[in-house]
Amino acid sequence: MLDFLTTLFENNKKKYVFSDKKKSEDFVKKLFHTLFTPDQNILNNAICFKKHYKKLQILLYEIFIELDINEKDSNNLTQVFFKEVPNIYKTLIIDANAILKSDPAATVIEEIYLSYPGFFATALYRMAHQLWIQNVPILPRLITEYAHSKTGVDIHASAKIGKAFSVDHGTGIVIGSSTKIGDKVRIYQGVTLGAIYVDKKLANIKRHPTIEDRVTIYAGATVLGGETVIGHDSVLGGNVWVTKSIPPFSIVYQKSEIKMRNNSPFPDPINFMI
Repeated sequence: MLDFLTTLFENNKKKYVFSDKKKSEDFVKKLFHTLFTPDQNILNNAICFKKHYKKLQILLYEIFIELDINEKDSNNLTQVFFKEVPNIYKTLIIDANAILKSDPAATVIEEIYLSYPGFFATALYRMAHQLWIQNVPILPRLITEYAHSKTGVDIHASAKIGKAFSVDHGTGIVIGSSTKIGDKVRIYQGVTLGAIYVDKKLANIKRHPTIEDRVTIYAGATVLGGETVIGHDSVLGGNVWVTKSIPPFSIVYQKSEIKMRNNSPFPDPINFMI
């Protein structure tokens, strides 16, 4: 047993370099709340707000160090990320307004920030995507999986998503790693943008669909395949299964058959003789 534990320790020591998962979650939670739901005590004091923002930069730097990235590169990565935070923020404001304009249940923009799981998942995806662009290991996946655990929305950090992205009733949504989504796209609960089949040999091949601008995908729809393109201004109805490209301005839906049941309390009569 002792030999096994020694071997296990040495193997883990050599192979696995990763940051404290809780620290990664703490960073994205604090960044999200700083951007969208800041503490009033901090917000009312500009100097205090700047110090809080600086603490976030230090926290990210420490996470990079834990990922075994040298001090110079960790500092550079931190600076690049926070240089992009204003652009991420601007894009998320556009996302939030898209939800506000499209959802009749939403009353004010603050409601989106505070209570919409789809927006929270989108925000963490956009943070993770920036880190993915910077080739930061592991951390982007930790961030999107944290969002997944909290919201049920699973967006891979490498997916490409345009502006004014709206996720309504964010539960059970899967957006695969090579998915490409245009601007002003709306998706509802239970939507899957996935691969037709999974094979490790396809790791560097586009396996997930392309969704063009102004597409709406309703609940339970499944779109599969790297060559599948949903043309702009199309609507996919609930529970449709799509594995081939759809031209622009299309409406795809399942045809339901309605049958009236017999209202009689008795079964069909049986003819019999005694």
